[in-house]
Amino acid sequence: MNDQIKRDALRTVLNPKSVAVIGASENENKIGGRPILYLARHGYQGKVYPINPKRAEIQGFKAYPSLADVPDAPEAAIVALAGDAAIEAVEQCAKRGVKTAVVMTSGFGETDPVAGKAKEKRMRDAAHAGGMRIVGPNSQGLANFGTGAILSFSTMYIEAPPQDGPIAVVSQSGAMSVVPYGLLRARGLGVRHSHATGNDADVSASELASVVAEDPDLKLLLLYLESISDPFFLAETARIAHARNLPVIALKSGRTTAGQEAAKSHTGALANEDRLVDAFFEQHGIWRARDTAELVASAEMYLKGWKPKGRRLVAISNSGAVCVMSADAASTVGMPMAKLAQGTREELGRILPGFATTTNPIDITAALLSNGALFSQILPVLARDDAADAFLIGIPVAGQGYDVEAFARDSADFARATGKPLVAAIPQPNIAAVFKAQNLPVFSTEYEAVAALNQFLSHGELIKAARARAQTSPHPPAALTRTATMLNEADSLALLEDAGVPVVAHRLCRSAEEAVAAWSALGGAVAVKGCSADVAHKSELGLVRLGLHDVQAVREAFLQIHQAIQAHGARFDGVIVAQMARGRRELMVGARIDPVFGAVVLVGDGGKYVEAMPDVRVLLAPFHETQVREALGRLRIAPLLAGVRGEPALDVDAFTAAVMAVGNLMTVSKSGVVNLDLNPVLVGANGEGCLALDAVVFVTQGGGQGV
Repeated sequence: MNDQIKRDALRTVLNPKSVAVIGASENENKIGGRPILYLARHGYQGKVYPINPKRAEIQGFKAYPSLADVPDAPEAAIVALAGDAAIEAVEQCAKRGVKTAVVMTSGFGETDPVAGKAKEKRMRDAAHAGGMRIVGPNSQGLANFGTGAILSFSTMYIEAPPQDGPIAVVSQSGAMSVVPYGLLRARGLGVRHSHATGNDADVSASELASVVAEDPDLKLLLLYLESISDPFFLAETARIAHARNLPVIALKSGRTTAGQEAAKSHTGALANEDRLVDAFFEQHGIWRARDTAELVASAEMYLKGWKPKGRRLVAISNSGAVCVMSADAASTVGMPMAKLAQGTREELGRILPGFATTTNPIDITAALLSNGALFSQILPVLARDDAADAFLIGIPVAGQGYDVEAFARDSADFARATGKPLVAAIPQPNIAAVFKAQNLPVFSTEYEAVAALNQFLSHGELIKAARARAQTSPHPPAALTRTATMLNEADSLALLEDAGVPVVAHRLCRSAEEAVAAWSALGGAVAVKGCSADVAHKSELGLVRLGLHDVQAVREAFLQIHQAIQAHGARFDGVIVAQMARGRRELMVGARIDPVFGAVVLVGDGGKYVEAMPDVRVLLAPFHETQVREALGRLRIAPLLAGVRGEPALDVDAFTAAVMAVGNLMTVSKSGVVNLDLNPVLVGANGEGCLALDAVVFVTQGGGQGV
C-alpha cells in the first residue's frame, strides 16, 4: 500500500459515504449503539449499516447479519466487538474493501506489551494486505462535526452538544480528545474535529493530524500526544500548518518518569526523551502546552486574526492593586511591560484626573465611575504609541453606576479597529459576561489573562522563526541498525578534524622516544594521555599527565601510562602528546543518533563537572547558526560567554562553527558516527578561536574513515 492510498483512506474516514457498525446495538448507551445515535442525530448524509446477526433493525436502520451481506463495501467501519472477534472483524473488513476501520476494542498493547502488540500486528498486517487503514485499537473514535460523521462513543457530545467551528482536536487518548472539546464548547467556541487514535497500532495521532490540518476552514489545531513514534508526520503536520497559517498547540504528556510509566499502561506508548520533544516542537513552530488549561487558554485569540508586532504589554485598570498584579504577572511569564513615550504620557495626563497614573500600568482610579468614557478616550492615544503591542483591561469590581456596556463596547471596537490583542481580567461573572458578549477573551485573574496572552504572542514569534528556517523531515540513518564501536582518541580527533572541527595540536606516539620527539616538535609544555579504544574516561585510570616540560617527565609519563593501560587489560594504542592549549572557558559538544528524532547535538558548559552540574541545550540536526547562538544564549553561563566584570567575550563565532561542523558530521550517513563527546572544547577570547582537547567517538562498522 503506497503513501497516497494510505493518506486517501484517512481523508475518506473524515467524511465517509457509508459506515458499517460491527457489533451494533439498539441500546444508545453502549459502545455499539452510541455512534449510530450520533450519525442519525447530527446530520450525517451517508449510509449507515448496522451489523448484528440477532436483529433486523437497529435504531431505525436496517441491520445486516454480517459485513458480507451489506450491498456495497462501506468506506468506513466501526469495530465494537470484544477480544479476538475484533481481530476477525478487521480481517473481514479488509477482505470486503473497507478503506478505514475504527477499532474501539481495548485490551491490546496497552495491557499486554507482548501478546497484545502481537494481536495489533496481526490486525495491521491484515488491513494493509487489503489496502485498509486502522484507527486504534482502544480508540474512542473519530468525530467530524462539519459533516456529521461522528464515529465515536463519547458521552461528551451529549453533555456538550456539538457546534461546527474552526478548531480541531487530535489525541491519542479518548478522554483528551473530548476534555478540550468540552472546555471549548463551554466558552461558546465551535469545534469541527475531535479524534482519538488510541494505541496508534497503524494510524498515529501525528499522521491523522497531518490530514486534519488540510481542512481549509481550520484556524487552530490542538494535539494530545503520549508518544511520538514517527516524527515525520508531526513535521509534516507543521509544514502543512505553516503553509495555511494554522497554529498548532500540543500537550505532550510523560514529562516525568512517573508520567512516562503511566503512558505505557494507557496507550502502549513508549516515552520520548522530554528535552528532545521540546527541541522538536520549537524547531517546527509547535507550542507545547503544560496542561489541559494551557492547551485551550488562548484559543479565542488565535481565532481573531490579530497580527501583533511584539509582546510589550500595556495594562489598564481602575484599581492600583490590579495594576501591580498585572505587572507581577507579566514579569513572571517573561512578558515585557511597554515603556510609553513621553508624548503619550502627556496626552494621557490631559485626559485622566491628576491623581491617576499615566505610566504603564495605567491606573485610571475610581474616576471611571463618574466618567464612563475614559476607556474610549485613552485607548486611541495608546494605540498610537509604537511601544504598545498588546493590552490588558482589568476590572476587579464594577456594577451599579458603571457603564459596563460602554467599557466592553469601546474595548471591542478598539481591538477590531487596531488589530492589537486585547484581553480582560474580570472576576465578576455578570461583568465578565458583558465583555464576552463583545467577543473579547475574558479571564478571572490577571495572571491567567497575561499568561494566555503571552502564550499567543510567544507562539506567533515561534512560528515566525520556524518559517524562516528551511524545514526538514527527520529520518534516522540506517547506521542505527548496526553495532557501534568506540574509536581511540587519536582516530576520534582525526575524524573530527577532517569534518572541520579545530583540534589541539597533537601526536600519537607508540614509544618513549616518539613521545620525547613529539614534545620537542610541539614546543613548550605538553599533555601526555593514554590512547586506547577500550578506555573512554582516561582520568579515572590515571592516564592523563598535564604540564610536562622536560625529557624525563615525558619519558616517565609514557612508561607509567603504558603500564597502567596494560594493568587494566585494555589495548594499548599509544599515547597522545598534545600542546597545552590556553583559553578562557571549557565548553562541550555532544552528539548522538536518536532512534526517533535522528541526529541530536548537545552544547553547553564543559569540564569535569558536566555530568554533576549539567548546563546544556539540545539541537536537532540539521540546524542553523542562529539556532546554535540561541541555544548558547539560554545557558546559565550565557552571561560569561558575553563577558562579565571586565572580562572579554568568548569566541562564540568559532565555537558555533565547531558545533555546525559536528551537526553536519552527524547527518552524513557515510561517516558512520552514532555518538560523540567533545569535552572539553577550550574557547578563547573573541578572535582567539577554540580547540577540541579530547574526544570520544562511536562509529558503526565501516565508519570513522573520514566524511
